[in-house]
Amino acid sequence: MSNANSRGATPVPPAGSSALSPPADATAPVRHPDAPAPGELLGAHYGHCFGCGGQQPHGLHLEARAQEGVRVTAEFTVKAAHQGAPGLAHGGVLASALDETLGSLNWLLRVIAVTGKLETDFVRPVPVDTVLHLDAEVTAVAGRKIYSTATGRIGGPDGPVAVRASALFIEVKVDHFIENGRPAEIQAAMADPDQVRRARAFEVNP
Repeated sequence: MSNANSRGATPVPPAGSSALSPPADATAPVRHPDAPAPGELLGAHYGHCFGCGGQQPHGLHLEARAQEGVRVTAEFTVKAAHQGAPGLAHGGVLASALDETLGSLNWLLRVIAVTGKLETDFVRPVPVDTVLHLDAEVTAVAGRKIYSTATGRIGGPDGPVAVRASALFIEVKVDHFIENGRPAEIQAAMADPDQVRRARAFEVNP
């Protein structure tokens, strides 16, 4: 059992990582002209996704919305199934919520990307039944590398910071999923008669 989120509320300073620092030639992110409009609910990209899928009974059921620029906000309610220590969210579940929110940013860039590195700071415990409010944005792009950050706050957008993360995503082709995923799920997704749902199944995968 992870006790990463059962420690006291003493802030943990960011560890920092050179792999998460954009290089000197990185550029500012550019929102794709066909990106979802600010305020639009992004919805689940795949029904069985642990982060956002509605067909996962113990999943996070995280809901993300597009915001201005290359930024999204999201909400996740901590359930009893998400416990690590008694009555507190498991640290790995909180990391998953951050990862899912960060992955949703790629919809605003209109690229397929996977998590290359995720660095998480656990600032304070998050009790069961808490609504965690997450805010993420892309900070820079360098070739296939996408740099982003996220923060999770307890109880509201202005609540106390509970978790924060920095991430590096790597742009990939859809072949990445077809070649590495389990054939049964890949075939089922590709056989979906709904063309939009079929395409979205491969859009985001932390």
